[in-house]
Amino acid sequence: MIQQALPRDPSPGRLLDHLLRFARVLRSVGLPIGTGRVLEAVRALEVVGITRRDDFYWALHAVFVGRGEQRELFDQAFRAFWRELGPELEGMVADLPAPRSRLPAAVPEQARRVREAMAGKDGRAARESEGEARFDATLTYSDREILRGKDFEQMSLEELERAKAVLRSLRLPIEPVRTRRYRSSRRGHRIDMRSTLRASLRSGGGIPLRRRERTLRPPPLVTICDISGSMERYSRLLLHFLHGVAGNRERVHTFLFGTRLTNVTRLLAHRDVDEALARVGEAVRDWSGGTRIGASLESFNLLWSRRVLGQGAIVLLITDGLDREGGRGLAAEVARLKRSCRRLIWLNPLLRYEDFEPKASGIRAILPHVDEFRPVHNLESLEDLAAALAKERRANA
Repeated sequence: MIQQALPRDPSPGRLLDHLLRFARVLRSVGLPIGTGRVLEAVRALEVVGITRRDDFYWALHAVFVGRGEQRELFDQAFRAFWRELGPELEGMVADLPAPRSRLPAAVPEQARRVREAMAGKDGRAARESEGEARFDATLTYSDREILRGKDFEQMSLEELERAKAVLRSLRLPIEPVRTRRYRSSRRGHRIDMRSTLRASLRSGGGIPLRRRERTLRPPPLVTICDISGSMERYSRLLLHFLHGVAGNRERVHTFLFGTRLTNVTRLLAHRDVDEALARVGEAVRDWSGGTRIGASLESFNLLWSRRVLGQGAIVLLITDGLDREGGRGLAAEVARLKRSCRRLIWLNPLLRYEDFEPKASGIRAILPHVDEFRPVHNLESLEDLAAALAKERRANA
């Protein structure tokens, strides 16, 4: 540990400004930093002080870093950001400990994102971190087409921010279904006997017929999303899409799974997308781990199926089908899930490959029981999903 003392910051107000800007940079490169974590960082610095370099670094590390894969991003962002603050804080990063990342293969991609975030920290990045990002309508047609067709895995930081804005604006036009409840209607085919009798008592003579019809209501939309290591990039972006869908529809339920199932429906209900995703990141403990699809679906079927799959629910199963347990028990659980819902749609990013073949045991176990098998690796694939649901709606109208 470094024992050298640091000079005290003569301006605590400026230090707070720098801390807020640093949090924006971390959020721009992918860390789930919300207002709560920034306040925790302020309280942590009040406790440990800023007179020791190692205390300052590790206090922020303890607050902002929640997972192993975030260490390298934090370290690179810390060094790059605080090195530019000038002589008042430059000494704070002179002898920081070397990063201890266990993911060396991801370093080039992470370094590129940090550089992009730092390049725009005074303008675009700061505005986007405060929720003012909008899809640029002045883009040329070719630019929009390139963004629509580009794989999420290959997008730069700027392209990811544009994609997030588009994802939050996408809607799923699912057809309303008839429920068992009735409502008053002049054109209804059924006679409402109770309302008719009440109306006859008030009229004092004739019997004015009152009619009723079935109530139409959008069916529940249930998303079961894989957050294992192979799905992390896609699942994090899709959470922006699911947050937008949940804010514009009723009865939207979201479940995440890696090695276990977690219900994040209430966490995604927060209006601010960054705060919602920060809460999800704190609640879910199995990000970027292994995948136990069969066990997770078994938990869903036992604990949640009867609660959320009523009235013709549509289920979106988002996973690559690569099961750590070799598909053990998976076929039975998917078949049970299919019997409990109206439609089961499987979204798999592996379909982006032209030579994709269902060779994995987990994929072979799921495939016979789904109604649709679609890719989910770019904006175009999600737009195609929305178009397919709209087409079905028009066909049933």
